[in-house]
Amino acid sequence: MAPRLAAVFLAFVLVATSCNFILAGADDVGEDLLIRQVVDHGDDGQNLLHYADHHFALFRKKFGKNYATQEEHDYRFSVFKANLRRARRHQKLDPSAVHGVTQFSDLTRAEFRRQVLGLNRRLRLPADAHEAPILPTNDLPTDFDWRDHGAVTPVKNQGSCGSCWSFSTTGALEGANYLATGNLVSLSEQQLVDCDHECDSGETDCDSGCDGGLMNSAFEYTLKSGGLMREEDYPYTGTDRGGCKFDKTKIAAKVANFSVVSLDEEQIAANLVKNGPLAVAINAVFMQTYIGGVSCPFICSKRLDHGVLLVGYGAGAYSPIRLKDKPYWIIKNSWGENWGEKGYYKICRGHDICGVDSMVSTVAAVST
Repeated sequence: MAPRLAAVFLAFVLVATSCNFILAGADDVGEDLLIRQVVDHGDDGQNLLHYADHHFALFRKKFGKNYATQEEHDYRFSVFKANLRRARRHQKLDPSAVHGVTQFSDLTRAEFRRQVLGLNRRLRLPADAHEAPILPTNDLPTDFDWRDHGAVTPVKNQGSCGSCWSFSTTGALEGANYLATGNLVSLSEQQLVDCDHECDSGETDCDSGCDGGLMNSAFEYTLKSGGLMREEDYPYTGTDRGGCKFDKTKIAAKVANFSVVSLDEEQIAANLVKNGPLAVAINAVFMQTYIGGVSCPFICSKRLDHGVLLVGYGAGAYSPIRLKDKPYWIIKNSWGENWGEKGYYKICRGHDICGVDSMVSTVAAVST
């Protein structure tokens, strides 16, 4: 009797799975199978690459990838297969998240760093940087998200330009300006890319458009220049070759002051709740293959290379293999809504994972 019951149960599972695939549609099935190939295959890796050419075709269709020559196509296919294996490794190291194919799956790690990161590693917070005052933490809400309070603009896309630092800067000032004026205004990253060449300690430590920068240096530029224009008045182009077109008569938001937040995560949460979204730096190594869930890798470098925006935190609605029921940060990224969880990244809170607590800044806007 037991073997018959097992056979019936197996048949039921197969039928149910088939029905789900039919309802999902062919493209969804392909993408779902691709993720499952990355996550579920054996250690030998043969299953992972068995349908790689088919999945590469799905990847190119979904993300509009076109290559000029057959040689370029073949090279990108080899990079894609290497990134499938990399996503598998990431899945094992980061089991509370889902890793697989993203729009960056045909980029090498060096290309990924150069094109879509952009935190200038040479820049460091000055030793005399103003520190945010210590805030009370006993009455912090269990969950908090500035998106629910109207202080966050839609997800933007930096394109193939290492300007993440400018998006982190504008996001923080957009939130601060909303708290100061009651108006949510999308601010210009392009102004920072074109006009901000603020230096920390020398000519090699300057904000440099698509070649990288630092959020605190950008706040300093904004304070000195008088403010930032609206996005619609100075739209983003994704290049740094157009020259500065800053018009002081069209300033939409001004910096009153900015400061560095204590590395204590309770203080980070308190500053987030009181002062609005925070500019933070992070190591983005796991973000190239991230699809969703809470990222909590067992091992992650704290070498910071990407600027993002901290908009909220959650109490721990996930159960990874380790760090069970631990809370997480909610990060707004600048790679468009097709990446991650509609443009957002969740990373576990409480252990400075990937250096997320190592460089945090808050900014206040002029109330005008």
